[in-house]
Amino acid sequence: MTEIAILGAGMAGFGAAHHLHAAGARSTVYEKGDHYGGHTSSYHFDEGFVFDEGGHISFTQDERIQQLLAENVNHDYQTLTSRVNNYWKGYWIKHPAQCNLYGLPADLVVRVLQDFIAAQQREHGEICTYRDWLVAAYGRTFAETFPMEYGLRYHTTTADNMTTDWIGPRLYRPSLEEVLRGAVSPKTPDVHYISHFRYPSHGGFVSYLRPFVQHMNLRLEHEVVSIDPRVCELRFKDGARARYDRLISSVPLPELIPMIAGTPGDVREAAERLACTTVVIVTLGVNRPDLIDAHWTYIYDRDIFFTRLSTPHLQSPHNVPPGAGSLQAECYYSKKYRPLDRPPEEHIEPVIRDLIRCGVLRPDDQILFKHVMLIPYANVIFDLDRPAALATVHGYLEDLGIQVCGRYGDWGYLWTDEAFKSGERAAERALGAV
Repeated sequence: MTEIAILGAGMAGFGAAHHLHAAGARSTVYEKGDHYGGHTSSYHFDEGFVFDEGGHISFTQDERIQQLLAENVNHDYQTLTSRVNNYWKGYWIKHPAQCNLYGLPADLVVRVLQDFIAAQQREHGEICTYRDWLVAAYGRTFAETFPMEYGLRYHTTTADNMTTDWIGPRLYRPSLEEVLRGAVSPKTPDVHYISHFRYPSHGGFVSYLRPFVQHMNLRLEHEVVSIDPRVCELRFKDGARARYDRLISSVPLPELIPMIAGTPGDVREAAERLACTTVVIVTLGVNRPDLIDAHWTYIYDRDIFFTRLSTPHLQSPHNVPPGAGSLQAECYYSKKYRPLDRPPEEHIEPVIRDLIRCGVLRPDDQILFKHVMLIPYANVIFDLDRPAALATVHGYLEDLGIQVCGRYGDWGYLWTDEAFKSGERAAERALGAV
């Protein structure tokens, strides 16, 4: 039988393995870590806290994926109405901010409305960058005050250095009536693209994946260090080797390309131009659950140490011990634009300090649990270098017959269900090549 090797045991690798198992094909999944799940891993601590690598939720509209994940947790999951807000200069703003200007400084609201109305009446010409799109959609004042500021903190580069092919439904474009109503009234409809989501009741997000393991040939702690496509051989850090007939990879492209023997210099250079963010995640357990009434919060102020905040205890009450709450603060960097400037553990105290400044924590709160993790690959940066560099890298891998998948194989902005389906598509391509 044909042996199909899958590199990486995250959502995409699981999607590929699941599809191959359903097709009766033989595959082996190699994972360099000592656990599966990739960025959808969950961690359990003796103190009673459970947390994921940042905020992971399932909001897929694909009924097949909904049913598959539901069955994997025996239909034991929370169905929650999304609560999202924003923090800007001491103001808590319902999301999306463009529809909820009520209560902000009057001069700012007037300028936002003037610019928004003018933007709707103006011809903007060709939209080439994210900045172009924002100004055309919202007017200059709102664009520069809110999404450009948040984008710089989250993506680590400026809006005029980014393309627009990642936006999709992520940024809501309201009508003039919606903007005006949100400026004069605190009561507005919920128009976030995530209205409801699902989350496992027990065990964290990775619980959605556990039943798949029963049907997988999973090899943990198998870090691939080189790939020889001429003889179809993988070599591992411990010196072991394995043959394959077809190869599927969810390994980040900047790591995958240097592994491949004989890769031309222009392909290596293209892979080096691909940019992504690195995130330091600070997780805190607190002695009360009434911390903030939002599942996640966007932070716009440059002098606040973290960029995004989420609340694992609001996803499931079983993520914390009784009477406790939990917070996850995300601090973004990138090798290309904003290098990490301090050790991960030195993020904890600045995060606590600014949580107190924002009013999320009280000075007398008891911190029951502290944890910090460094995630080298967080989000793909859709900078202006990406299209040409990605075309070069993907073209080379296609010539070699290596199927890539997932956020860091496709090098795109994939949500968890999209990553899973990306793995399924890679498996189908591999089957077609056999």
